[in-house]
Amino acid sequence: MKTHRTRHLFALAAATGLLLTGCSASGSGGSSSADRAEGFPAPAQPRGGSGQDTDEDSTSREANPDHLSTFALDVDTASYGYARRTLADGRLPDPSTVRPEEFVNSFRQDYERPDGNGFSVTVDGARTGDDDWSLVRVGLATRPAESQDERPPAALTFVIDVSGSMGDPGRLDLARYALGTMTDRLRDDDSVAIVTFSDRAETVLPMTRLGERRGRVHDAIDSLEPLSSTNLGAGVEAGYETAVEGLREGATNRVVLVSDALANTGDTDADSILERIATARREDGITLFGVGVGSEYGDALMERLADKGDGHTTYVSTEDDARTVFSEELPRNIDLTARDAKAQVAFDPETVADFRLVGYDDRRVADDDFRDDRVDGGEVGPGHTVTAFYAVRTKPGADGHLATATVRWLDPRTRTPHETSGQLETDALHDGLDDAPARFQVAATAAYFADALRHPDTPLPDAPSLRELAERADTLADRTEDDDVEQLAETIHEADKADRAGYGDEADPADG
Repeated sequence: MKTHRTRHLFALAAATGLLLTGCSASGSGGSSSADRAEGFPAPAQPRGGSGQDTDEDSTSREANPDHLSTFALDVDTASYGYARRTLADGRLPDPSTVRPEEFVNSFRQDYERPDGNGFSVTVDGARTGDDDWSLVRVGLATRPAESQDERPPAALTFVIDVSGSMGDPGRLDLARYALGTMTDRLRDDDSVAIVTFSDRAETVLPMTRLGERRGRVHDAIDSLEPLSSTNLGAGVEAGYETAVEGLREGATNRVVLVSDALANTGDTDADSILERIATARREDGITLFGVGVGSEYGDALMERLADKGDGHTTYVSTEDDARTVFSEELPRNIDLTARDAKAQVAFDPETVADFRLVGYDDRRVADDDFRDDRVDGGEVGPGHTVTAFYAVRTKPGADGHLATATVRWLDPRTRTPHETSGQLETDALHDGLDDAPARFQVAATAAYFADALRHPDTPLPDAPSLRELAERADTLADRTEDDDVEQLAETIHEADKADRAGYGDEADPADG
């Protein structure tokens, strides 16, 4: 049984890899409406009502029969960071914590950037050797991040978990280090507030303009000590109240939640917590940035809070991670370029017989809700890229228009809607993964890897084994000289080792 399972896992990874790597950049959209072939489905028109498409089984591997695919944009990376931590401990991650889009979005892409707010759209793909299947990549990019001097000022409310579980190494100590590092990087005209929570919430530092008060902020950070139980709901509610009290016009107002998300006291339901802060989110435009810590981590709760709380999540397990998040990612994420952003991919029924979206299981949107701006999308800042992969089976001998990808977003300040599109033709597909650009191959490898962990028994076409994926990542690390790609290769090697040893998410390698 073990050998059979592993072969399926490898087969899944290989298919995804081939699909992901064969694309060639064919479209970078800048217009509000794309030219379409006669009879080709346009992006869906809005319908009444709002909400996610609850009729679709998000874990289904079956193709969508209507040739439209719609999802909210996602720039989270927490799933990949937490998987790395779990694999470093010698265990395979629980498949429910593996979100392929967060693996893919953890790696740098080289998409063309737009000049102003909004997105560029790149659609490319590669053929595979399995029954006319190809891998199609939809790449979206925002303008480059501004320098610290050019961005708007920030009003950041840090909500810090000081419950008993945060006393373990790599939790509150890491949070103190990260916050101290960030305080030294922020500008004099930025503001910071600190709220802590254990069994109850407490405002340790009201909204404070940094200026000459950095010492006061450092003193508040250094005073943080672990206490008792985890009333995360009270912490989030108090954090938003503090953010509203310190709201600054013309600034980016954001709540930054640092926690292991192991809520055990008070309100532990994400939807209920979000409802209590709904006014602050909707009327005051306060967004959430979740930072997960700890080897045991409430991934589902943190993801739900971020996805529905107009924000995103990341995960840190080392001081290097913390420096990256708080010195690079957080400053980059202070500003927003798009709110409620959604993407819709329309596959041409004349050329496409079948398709499957890799990941975005929790971000699917009903096709008819694409232009319903009441329906929640994703918040995206400058310097971000968003990538989605599709396994696409073309009709035998098909030639011509393959797909149109359209992204729709609201201006973060005026909430004016905008759209732009990109196209892909069949003759623009690369002949194979090895023919695709290096950054495409890196993203494909990450997607294969994640999909193999998420769906070990239902592989994508032509998927390689974990060992083959690790060797491919080794080659790409040498080729790109990228530390992140080298780390990916190491992580896949660890997954291959854990898979061969039979260590699942519940197993302890020391028990073997």
